[in-house]
Amino acid sequence: MPECQTPAILNRLDLKSLRLFAAVCEEGTLNGTARRAAIAPSAVSKRLAELERVLGCELLTRDPKGMRPTPAGETLLHHTRRMLASAEQITLELAEHARGVRGFVRVLANLSAIVQFLPEDLQAFLAVQVNIRIDLEERPSGGVVAGVEEGAADLGICAGSTDARSLVARPYRGDRLVLVVPAGHPLADRDAIALSETLDHDHVGLHQESSIYAALRDEAQRLGRPLRLRIHVPSFDAICRMAQVGMGLGVVPEGVHALLGPQMNLVAVPLTDPWARRTLNLVVRPGPLSPAASLLLDHLHDAS
Repeated sequence: MPECQTPAILNRLDLKSLRLFAAVCEEGTLNGTARRAAIAPSAVSKRLAELERVLGCELLTRDPKGMRPTPAGETLLHHTRRMLASAEQITLELAEHARGVRGFVRVLANLSAIVQFLPEDLQAFLAVQVNIRIDLEERPSGGVVAGVEEGAADLGICAGSTDARSLVARPYRGDRLVLVVPAGHPLADRDAIALSETLDHDHVGLHQESSIYAALRDEAQRLGRPLRLRIHVPSFDAICRMAQVGMGLGVVPEGVHALLGPQMNLVAVPLTDPWARRTLNLVVRPGPLSPAASLLLDHLHDAS
């Protein structure tokens, strides 16, 4: 089959064929796909053959074990899933508009912003803008930038140390990182501490894509010392729980300790390292925003 041809392809694709293609990749057989779609296997086969003809390349390999995507098919499957998710989101949002919603704002934010600042800031915004809906998703700071660049969100909030690339960055909030240890720990009585003084102890780390973990790792490397990481966990409450039971020292934003630490009998010791005082940035694509997104951006910037 010839190589894929790009001109005019988009005008000849349809969602039904793409849904069937994704179903075949998941089911592995024509019969399974036909049962799932409640149509005849011959109709599925015809749709797939037409899709391959339109795209000009083979999308599926067929053998006695079933059907699986070719490299071209894997590429199409990746984009198809994104397209189908977008189509579903369009349906949901238009239904909201029919009920009187004036706008949607999609926000990507790192965990620090979501836990410390966004609950109150978004509550204050939505108390005034009652006909706007917000779709908030947590991502690590690098993923926030990538998502906003790709158009997956209208605006994002990420660590100030993150490369904003093509995006426009505006300050949002500042925070400070602290060491969390159980009351009675040898470090609990310190007024402040440098990370270098903690490296003889085990640490509990946030997931590997987090900016906080990257800061700890980079500082340990700069000092030529190993970071004795006992375990990676996905959230701040998990760091606090692990520190509570003595699994290791945790590093979290000061606002997180204020919310979670006292009830777990954890003490916060401020870190003296310069990188422990951080800025969180709002990031958007260059150019005009939707009215709803512009209102939210101004509200969050004013909150800073």
